[in-house]
Amino acid sequence: MSEMNPHHPFIDTCLIVVVQAQDADGASVALEELGFSVTRLPSFGGFLGRRNSTLMVALPNHRRAEALSSLEKNCRQRVEYIAVPLESAPLPLPTPTPITIGGATIFTLEVEHYEEL
Repeated sequence: MSEMNPHHPFIDTCLIVVVQAQDADGASVALEELGFSVTRLPSFGGFLGRRNSTLMVALPNHRRAEALSSLEKNCRQRVEYIAVPLESAPLPLPTPTPITIGGATIFTLEVEHYEEL
């Protein structure tokens, strides 16, 4: 387990949260206002190559539900349209196809030990 630090709460969980770039500021600020330690890293999505941010959130496990609730409020899904070629057409005519993007992809990791140097 992590060592107790008088300046920081007991940390035993790390959330790795991938959000769309437009949601990153709101999500980070909301989590920090709740007292969570947040580190933000730029990243790119694999499916559409969109700009994302990856947030690393350190917290005690008993506050995980609070963090997830905040993320749910601040990271919304959106419907966007992409042009997909129509396969049966004699000419490659792009057809607008709706896709759902956004929200948050969240990985929860157990923290056995951490240090601040």
